[in-house]
Amino acid sequence: MLRQYELIERVKAYDPNVDEEGLSRAYVFAMKMHGQQKRDSGDPYFSHPVEVAGILTEYKLDYATIITALLHDTIEDTSASHADIENLFGKEVATLVEGVTKLSRIQLQSEKSKQAENLRKLVLAMSEDIRVLLVKLADRVHNMRTLHFIKDPQRRYRIAKETLDIYAPLAERLGINKMKDELEDLAFKEIHPEQYASIQTRLNFLREKDSNLIPRIIEKFTEDMKDTGLDFKIYGREKKPYSIWRKMENQSITFEQICDIMAFRIIVPTVADCYHTLGVIHTKYPMVPGRYKDYISTPKPNGYQSLHTGVIGPFKQRVEVQIRTPEMHEVAELGVAAHWQYKQKDFKADGKQFRWLRELVELLEQSSDPNEFLEHTKMAMYQDQVFCFTPKGDLIELPKDSTPVDFAYAVHSGVGDHCVGAKINGKIVPLRTPLANGDQVEILTSNAQTPSAEWERFVVTPKAKSAVRKFIRQQQREMFIAGAMSQLQKLYQANKLDYAEKKITEEAESILSSFKQETVQDLLIAIGAGLISSKEVFEKIHPEVKTTFQKVVNVFKKNKKPTGRYNEPIKGLVSGLAVNYAKCCHPLPGDKIVGIVNTGTGVTIHTEDCPVLKKYTKEPERWMEVSWDDEALSRYNEKGFAVRLRIVLKDTPGALGAISNIVAQNKGNITALNTVNSTGGFIEINMDIDVMSAASLEDIITAFNASALVSFVQRVKS
Repeated sequence: MLRQYELIERVKAYDPNVDEEGLSRAYVFAMKMHGQQKRDSGDPYFSHPVEVAGILTEYKLDYATIITALLHDTIEDTSASHADIENLFGKEVATLVEGVTKLSRIQLQSEKSKQAENLRKLVLAMSEDIRVLLVKLADRVHNMRTLHFIKDPQRRYRIAKETLDIYAPLAERLGINKMKDELEDLAFKEIHPEQYASIQTRLNFLREKDSNLIPRIIEKFTEDMKDTGLDFKIYGREKKPYSIWRKMENQSITFEQICDIMAFRIIVPTVADCYHTLGVIHTKYPMVPGRYKDYISTPKPNGYQSLHTGVIGPFKQRVEVQIRTPEMHEVAELGVAAHWQYKQKDFKADGKQFRWLRELVELLEQSSDPNEFLEHTKMAMYQDQVFCFTPKGDLIELPKDSTPVDFAYAVHSGVGDHCVGAKINGKIVPLRTPLANGDQVEILTSNAQTPSAEWERFVVTPKAKSAVRKFIRQQQREMFIAGAMSQLQKLYQANKLDYAEKKITEEAESILSSFKQETVQDLLIAIGAGLISSKEVFEKIHPEVKTTFQKVVNVFKKNKKPTGRYNEPIKGLVSGLAVNYAKCCHPLPGDKIVGIVNTGTGVTIHTEDCPVLKKYTKEPERWMEVSWDDEALSRYNEKGFAVRLRIVLKDTPGALGAISNIVAQNKGNITALNTVNSTGGFIEINMDIDVMSAASLEDIITAFNASALVSFVQRVKS
């Protein structure tokens, strides 16, 4: 454990004017507060915050951050309060400590939810001051270094998995590669101990076999660089075990096929010198095709800049060479900590390297639950980049496999919402087309366009996914509210009551507590979603009135024998009443449905959102509340339920045969197929199929979307 004077000397080494007295007070205060607390290792708990502070001195962090590290567990684990910290060390330190304070007091339903909620709060805190995350990362580094002292294997695994999923990618996003590498290797060792040991054994073998290979390669590169007249430095390093394993897994290659187990960094004074050095290396040694990357002209999102190339180097070894300036090297090693903005107390989420963080904060406003945000955050941190251009030449960075819709949302949310088409390199393409490096993308928009639910199946970026989901949720809420109000108005009208919307809303206010709803809007959404019966709500508001559905059905049955099918798997039907399925909307088990009584023909089943239902709004006596009977469906022996799909597919030989196979493989049966349009290399068709449920249809649509032949597929409901 670092002693008090040792910690102060470390800080003074890079900040001679530091407040030594303040550091001493923080050291003593934390020691006093943690008292006799112990860690799993048996060491005094106080050793942990001291080591966290020590880690941060390696990155030359400022006075407030070092004190925050010393105090970061005091509010959660001791009797110290936020006010105590502010009185003793100032508002800035108190705010930082509050931001880093662990969130273990949150009681959530699952460990995953807890992890997601913690991450939400962490992102909010670090968006105000990135130093919060730097302390949190150092805290995690020390916890991982001492992970082996925890006796419970499940707890060790959970901490290691969270480190690999969240904290290592965050460190990478901030460009702190040294911290990222250590977190990954420590977590890898715990999660996959056998693979870790195997790779370490192979690395040890290589070291013994070629014990002086790295120094010999450095010596040869040094000879090559002497003729340039440049001032340069060369470093060699060995790839980390986790990085090797991940490359083997992602690329399905063996240990021997990895060409950059050894990497060398050449540091030269200027950007021009970097390209000069690249020319020297490529002149002396054969380049490995596909291994050259220019991160100087197109930096990584975390600000990382360097030239990378793979060559068959000295002694016929495949090696990676990284060429950069001293400033680039400092950013590559220290990441965000290399930027001294925090000296001016302006260490905020600004600049290009923090755009991803600002987008995560935007997602907090759009995500409906913590787990959805966790999914978006992992996507934002993990995916590789492609670089595309607007027609004006502006560079847009996107994750790998992004589509024009992702591009549109990256330009602006309004462009994404109104996107109707796209041109890639001047050619009109389907919106689901993956983008490639260097593509010029032009987005076509229309004010009449709104986000489509189909987009969620192929968009990649968290911003696009979240925007589409937000629109769908809002649209669904509006549909539920409108549907519920329509149901209530029909009940009011059938019982000869004033059915003005304002009147119903006012009366519903009085019965909210009976249904455990906070607002009338919440009640209407619950009715529209089928969670609460509109009939129950009506009878609660007007207990003196009884609904007249049974009388209405009896009137419509009359003496005429109805045509249609009997014994259908539907609840709420009247015995002896025939059932027909509407051909306008093709209802399926799983859809929300409603029945319309017709004289002489029985009941016609429609989906709740069927446009045809509008013509019955003034005939509430004909409506029946019905739903699917899951138990009866399990015994249902009919061939299935008809549904229509609209499909746009590539005009390629064998395309129709391929989609027919998809339907058959997913237990569907094609009953009709009609070509609607054929233009521009695409065919638009209507396909009628029989399926057993909405879930079965969803499987077929998902399989269509996964096919390279299908550009668009949609269920037709009108």
